[in-house]
Amino acid sequence: MTQGPLSNRTFRGLWIGVLASNVGTWMQTVGAQWLVVHEPHAATWVSLVQAVTMLPVLLLALPSGALADELDRRRLLLGVQLGLLVVAGALAALTAADLMSPALLLVFTFALGAGQAVTLPTWQAIIPEVVPRDQLPAASSLGAVNTNLARSAGPAVAGLIVAQAGPAVVFGLNALSFAVFAVALLRWRRPEKGPARAERFGPALRAGARYVEYSPEVRRILLRVALFVLPGSVVWSLLPLVARAGLGLGASGYGVLLAALGVGAIAGALLMPRVRREMSPDRLIVAAGLAYAIALILIGLVRHPVVAVGALVAAGLAWMTLVSRMNAAMQLFLPNWVRARGFAVYQVVFAGGQALGAVVWGQVAGPAGLTTAFLAAAGVMLAGTLTVRWLPLHTREGTDRGPASYWPEPHLMLQPHLDEGPVMVQAVWTVPASASQAFLTAMDSVRRSRRQTGATRWDLFRDGEQPEKYVEVYLVPTWAEHLAQHEGRLTGADEHAEEAAAALATGMPEVTHLLPADSAD
Repeated sequence: MTQGPLSNRTFRGLWIGVLASNVGTWMQTVGAQWLVVHEPHAATWVSLVQAVTMLPVLLLALPSGALADELDRRRLLLGVQLGLLVVAGALAALTAADLMSPALLLVFTFALGAGQAVTLPTWQAIIPEVVPRDQLPAASSLGAVNTNLARSAGPAVAGLIVAQAGPAVVFGLNALSFAVFAVALLRWRRPEKGPARAERFGPALRAGARYVEYSPEVRRILLRVALFVLPGSVVWSLLPLVARAGLGLGASGYGVLLAALGVGAIAGALLMPRVRREMSPDRLIVAAGLAYAIALILIGLVRHPVVAVGALVAAGLAWMTLVSRMNAAMQLFLPNWVRARGFAVYQVVFAGGQALGAVVWGQVAGPAGLTTAFLAAAGVMLAGTLTVRWLPLHTREGTDRGPASYWPEPHLMLQPHLDEGPVMVQAVWTVPASASQAFLTAMDSVRRSRRQTGATRWDLFRDGEQPEKYVEVYLVPTWAEHLAQHEGRLTGADEHAEEAAAALATGMPEVTHLLPADSAD
C-alpha cells in the first residue's frame, strides 16, 4: 500500500512535514484541554476548546479553498506555516509566564485553527500534483496513517510532557512543528505552470458552490461524513473527562487513551487495501458505524481502563477506515480546477460535525453525565448507519476526472470584456425521432456537466416546427467563466457525456453565443 507514494521523494518529504505539523497540533490539543480540565464547569471548557479548534474551518475553509485553487499552493502553505509558528510561539511564551486565562486560550486556539483551515484543503489539493492518479487511494490512506500516527504519538508524548513540564513546553514544540513543515515546503520545487486566467475571488467561491450543488456524488459523500462524524465526535470532545472523572487517570493516562485511538486507526490503515478489495463502500459504512457504536456503548457503561483502551482501538479503526474511504472518494472524483474548493466544503462538513457534536455532547454530559452522553451518541450513530439502505454512496470512481479541452475556441465578431455577462450559449441538436427518448436521458448528464462547470441556468427545448431539432440553452454569469469552461474546467467525464448525446444525434450541435444587447463592438 505505502511503497508507491512514499517512493516519491517530493511526496515523502511533504508527508513527513505534515506528520510533524499534525503531531504538534495533537500535542497542542492535549495541552489546551488539560489546561482547562481543572477549571469550574470543566465539561463546558473542554468541549469549547474542541469547538473553537473546528470553528475557523466553518468560517474560513471555503474562502481558503478558493485561494488555494487560484494562488500558488506551495507559497500559500509556506506563508501560513510561518504565521502559525509566530502564533504558537506567543502562546507558549504567555503560558510559561502564567498569563494564559481560559478565555485567552480560546482566542489563541481559534487563531491556530484559522491556520489549519487554510492548510487542510490546500494540502489535499496538492496531493494529486505529486503522485499519479492510480496512487491516489494509497496516498489518501497514507494521509490517514499520517493523521493517526500523530494521534498516537502526539497525545502520548504530550501527556508525559504536561505531567512533567507543563503545557507551555507542549505549545513550544507545536511551534517547532510548523517550522518543520515550512522546511519541507521550501525543499519542494513545484513545477512552473503556464499562465492561467485568474478567477475573481467572489465568482470563484460561487463556482465551487455550484459544482458541489450539482454533483450528487459529492453531496452523498458529504452526507455520509456528517452522519458519522456528528455522533463520533463525542469521543474527541469528552475523552479528557472520561480519563479524569470516569477512569481516574492523569495526563499520562489521557495520552494513553488517545494513543489507543491512534493505534486502532493505524491498524485500520494497514487493512485498507484488503477492505477496498472485499467490501463495497456501503458495506464499509455499515461495518464502521456498528463497530463505533459498540465502542461508544462500552466506553459509556464500563469504567475500566483496559476495556476503555480496547474500545478506543476499535473506535480508531472504524474512524480511520470510513474517513479514509470518503477522503479517497473525494480525491478521485474532484477535478483539479475545483479540488481545493471541493475539499474546503468537505472540511466544513467534517469540522462542522465535530464542532456541533462537541457542543451538543458537552451540554448533554454536563447535567446528564458521561454515560448518558455516550449512549445517546451510540444511538445517533446506529440511526445514521441504518440510513445507508435508502441513501447509499455513489462514487463512480472509474469516471475520467482528468482535464479535457475539447471545445473549439469561440470566434466572435464582437469582443466582449471578461466581466461582461450574462452570456447565453445556444446549442442546436438534430435528433432522429427514434432516438429522442434516449437523447433526453443522455442530456441529463450534459445538464449536470454544464451546471457543474459554470452555468447558472440550463434548459432544453424542442422546435415546434422541426421536431427533430432540440435547442439547448444555458446561462453563464460572465464571458470569463465561459472561457474557463473552454480552457480548463471540462473533464473527460464531461466529454464522454457530450459524446453519448452526440451519438444519438446527427453529430455535434451548432453553437452560438448570445451577449448582452449593449455589448461593445
